[in-house]
Amino acid sequence: MSKEKENTSGEDIENIKENIHQEFGGEPAEEFIDEGVDQIEEEQEPEGQSVSENEQLKADLDKEKDKFLRLFAEFENYKRRTSKERLELFKTANQEVMTAMLPVLDDFDRALNEIQKAKDKNLLKGVELIHNKFRETLKNKGLEAMEVKAGDSFDADMHEAITQVPAPSEKLKGRIVDVVERGYKLGDRIIRFPKVVTGK
Repeated sequence: MSKEKENTSGEDIENIKENIHQEFGGEPAEEFIDEGVDQIEEEQEPEGQSVSENEQLKADLDKEKDKFLRLFAEFENYKRRTSKERLELFKTANQEVMTAMLPVLDDFDRALNEIQKAKDKNLLKGVELIHNKFRETLKNKGLEAMEVKAGDSFDADMHEAITQVPAPSEKLKGRIVDVVERGYKLGDRIIRFPKVVTGK
């Protein structure tokens, strides 16, 4: 800061104002001078004060930025979770209808076995066509038959044992001897466990 600025008295400022007022005439000169005086006062403010204000503003900005990033991350997690739940809901929305159709599918399987014994090729062909169409329609809706056969290891989480019989051979001890009713999955969820007979 120069000595000239320090020695500028109120009387000198008034003289400068008067000269500019006479030269330019009117209010714009007054406004121009007021702005100049404000600028001089700002220059005379201690530097520490403006630095601390900058630091405060930077700290506030960092705080708001951190809050925004946390909020954004939470929103992304929420979107991911809800989309996964929605996908699961779509997969299992028709579970009740599928479960109701399973006995019909079982009847078709039994009917097909009986018609094969009758040796009527035309009848067998017609029923097979209807059976395959029905099974494919259910498969397209997400229904999947669980592949279980005699000789497979018994798993209590995947199979439902309805009875135990003496094993016909040593290999079948603790294993599945017969499948009484097929199991089905809808997507990744088992909607009917296969009913099996195990050997002891």
